[in-house]
Amino acid sequence: MKFTMRTLLITLVLLAAVPGAMAQNLTLMLDWFPNVDHLPIYVAQEKGYFTEENVQVKILSPSDTADALKLAVAGKVDLAVSYEPQTIIAASEGLPVRVAGRLVAHPLTTLLFLKAKGYTAPSALSGQAIGYTVPGLMDVLLEAFAKINGIENYTAVNVGFNIVPALTSGQVAAVMGPFKTYETVTMAAKGIEAAYFELEHWGIPDYDELIFIAGAATLARKNDAVQGFMRAVARGLDDACNRPEAALQAYFKAVPDVDKAIETAAFERTRPYFARTQTIDSKRWQAFADFAAAHGLIDRPVDVKTLFSSQD
Repeated sequence: MKFTMRTLLITLVLLAAVPGAMAQNLTLMLDWFPNVDHLPIYVAQEKGYFTEENVQVKILSPSDTADALKLAVAGKVDLAVSYEPQTIIAASEGLPVRVAGRLVAHPLTTLLFLKAKGYTAPSALSGQAIGYTVPGLMDVLLEAFAKINGIENYTAVNVGFNIVPALTSGQVAAVMGPFKTYETVTMAAKGIEAAYFELEHWGIPDYDELIFIAGAATLARKNDAVQGFMRAVARGLDDACNRPEAALQAYFKAVPDVDKAIETAAFERTRPYFARTQTIDSKRWQAFADFAAAHGLIDRPVDVKTLFSSQD
């Protein structure tokens, strides 16, 4: 009996020392369908960085653009790719959301329209239908953007993933939410010239475009796994920034069905915006939260320090 117990203990110790042994499972829901915005995640998966952290990651795509944060906060998925403004809005509503790390460090979101329309200022969209992509985020940003820039009497329309059809059919005159690094490329590939107003140039403060969030209960229960996940993603980010060609090929191997020409062009536009560090600038976050309160994006003020999983 003593020999059996001793053997069992030795076996457990050896298993703990083997990379990949006793790996913790994490589910990650993306904010959108897989694309180069998520490249560092797929690089971490393809190059075995998650495995080296003893984390097994299942990557999911949302059926609706608003799903990811909701499911993460409810504990239906462990992690989600989300947006700083969406997270601040959720926190203001009392949802137990926590920030695990950063993916894209500056705004990519635009108010996008067909270049042929020739709009030179946002106020030219007054009286028209304007689409938005993510309910509970982009419609709220659109409302604030409209107030700041004099867009009056517009009608907001949820277009979800259907950005290009909504624009080319004339359903909407513009869409709040498309990325200047991605949708512009996909439209150009179809022979459609896009133009846009960059939010940070029209009154919206700088913010972290894409972040990783979790529910507070999940983070408390799986903190070690989440920290391992973020260390692996940080390596993927480093590859994207410093070894871009190898990173792009790893992404293509992980997601083989994407349009390589479009993704390559989008990657070149996106790469300068990837987070170079996981240090969160709490002052910048608080500045956005204060702006959100002042301009009606949120009903209750938010102390952003309560959102950070590993910072004071």
